[in-house]
Amino acid sequence: MIDPHVHLRDWGQAHKETLRHGLSVAYRAGLDGVFEMPNTDPPLTARETILRRIDDADRAMRVAGVSLFHGLYAGITADPRQIEEAVRARSDLFPRVVGLKMFAGHSTGNMGIVARADQERVYRTLASLGYAGLLAVHCEKESLLRPDAWDPSRPSSHARARPPAAEVASVDDQIALARAAGFRGTLHVCHLSTPWALDLLRRTHAPPDPAPGFPVTCGLTPHHALLDASMMDSPRGALLKVNPPLRPKPMPALLLKRLAAGAIDWIETDHAPHALTEKSGAGAASGIPVLPFYPAFVKLLLDRGMPRPLIEELTHEGICRAFGLAVPKSGRPPDYRLAGEYPFDPFAVSGAAR
Repeated sequence: MIDPHVHLRDWGQAHKETLRHGLSVAYRAGLDGVFEMPNTDPPLTARETILRRIDDADRAMRVAGVSLFHGLYAGITADPRQIEEAVRARSDLFPRVVGLKMFAGHSTGNMGIVARADQERVYRTLASLGYAGLLAVHCEKESLLRPDAWDPSRPSSHARARPPAAEVASVDDQIALARAAGFRGTLHVCHLSTPWALDLLRRTHAPPDPAPGFPVTCGLTPHHALLDASMMDSPRGALLKVNPPLRPKPMPALLLKRLAAGAIDWIETDHAPHALTEKSGAGAASGIPVLPFYPAFVKLLLDRGMPRPLIEELTHEGICRAFGLAVPKSGRPPDYRLAGEYPFDPFAVSGAAR
């Protein structure tokens, strides 16, 4: 199994989780590989920082006595010179640099490229450089976010503060901008949270709409498939705050159904731990630890009758194919006791993946 979307923290965020701990958890979860996101502190936007991260991850695995594939995304900004450096890093350091990441809306790490003109410049630059790798995008349109709707006393208000329309509009923008620029890589929509965005993606490959001229993929997280916004209105509800937010019923169930139908390309956890003190109050951080629950989610899918070949496609084969990678399978059995080692089990709210 591979998790192509994790936030391993460390460096300036070592109080949240260290590389050694995060990679050890991934190993014990039975994962064969993880792909790390670039909104670290400092961010992975320069070659020197990327090389330091690779060295630190390798050292962390040696110290922990574990071995799995560690890849990372180079983060991009709106600066064409920085984009060129990121493209070169991906070319030179592949397969350790698996692709590029753009935040089309602000989230944890404040790496958002939110102006349409800046996003357009990103795609034009990538097209001019002949970039043919994968670009992962966090899709939430900044102008449609409503931060004033966030009420810390009612955490489910986070779903209104970052409404479904923001995700759908951003997905629409990314496809249109990439097509207009002549982008020829793979456009990946991270952590899909609404069935409407999925429908929009799939229409780009179906008549009467023409295909965009490049592959489009998307991923689903366990929490967007199992948890819903109403679960946040509990004494510890702010601990479930994530970006994009948990959605109201029946959206999670609809996405889970589409996953089982093969309409979603792969599973990704968006593992994003924070200190408990950071998950409360008006500025409650967005993100939850999900790596330890990955194997429980896969077991749930199997128990519900999902064919094993589809599980293999969603957790390994489809990911390797999209990234052009060959990550060996270890066959290690997962340790289901991992959840108990974290101070908060997000899935205990529903009991869905236990």
